[in-house]
Order: sequence, then structure tokens, then C-alpha cells
Amino acid sequence: MANYNKVILVGNLTRDPQMSYLPSQTAVVEFGLAVNRKWKDAQGQPREDVCFIDCRAYGKQAETITKYLAKGRQLLVEGRLQFDTWETKEGKKASRHRVVVENFQFLGQGPGQGQGPGQGPGAPRAASAVREAPAPEDAGGEPPADEGGQDDIPF
Repeated sequence: MANYNKVILVGNLTRDPQMSYLPSQTAVVEFGLAVNRKWKDAQGQPREDVCFIDCRAYGKQAETITKYLAKGRQLLVEGRLQFDTWETKEGKKASRHRVVVENFQFLGQGPGQGQGPGQGPGAPRAASAVREAPAPEDAGGEPPADEGGQDDIPF
């Protein structure tokens, strides 16, 4: 039986990225995404639901996310779903799902980035990045080069 674990999300950061390092000195960043869903109920009234998702990225990706993103910024994330379990201080079992980021792309504009000269929709964006995520065990390798300011969603 074949298996497939792929998640693609577009949302806004719910908090500033928090970077730390593994004992191997690999950078790790954790951040949250809020993904909205809008629909109309049976009476035709507009409704909205928000899903909050924890995300984690490693290596060069972690450094880039920490450097360029802050709470409120929009981000496209592509990755895999991971299930974590642990024991709390009270001895109870706890668990949660999180997305391990494999690729990402900055969307929207950051704070203070208006539509001035050279900042329109067709202008290059130095901070945009879609990268392959190195696995934590081989994070010492070089990630592929940037794909050069693509602002379009890759699907």
C-alpha cells in the first residue's frame, strides 16, 4: 500500500518565529499559522472558521524565516504532517500534530513595504524563497539556490 504525507497551507503567522538550535547546531524555528475558511451557512449568512497550525523548519530555512518574517505576515507552507507525543509535568500523556516545512514562499507584503517604486507586483522580491528543507540529520548540506523572486503559488 502506498503512503503519501503532504500538506500545503496559506496563512498568517500567529506569533513571531522562535529560533533555537539542536545539539548538532542545526537551526530550528517554530511558528504558528492561522488559516481561515469562509463559507455561507444554510441561511446564507457568511461564516468564518480559523484553524491554528504549529509549524517547524530546519537549517537555512529556519534562519531565513526568522530573519524575514514576523507575526501577521502571510506565508505559503508545503510540508509533511508529524505527530508528536510527550508526557507532561503532571505525568499525563499529551500529543499534537505539526507541519514540518519542506518548502515555503513569502506572500503579501511585510510591514512598511508599500507600493512605492520598484515594489509593485512585478518587482523582484529579494526575500521570497522556495527551498528544499534539509532533513535534520543532513542539515549541514547546502540547500538549492533560490528560484528568484517567484510570487505565484506553485500550483
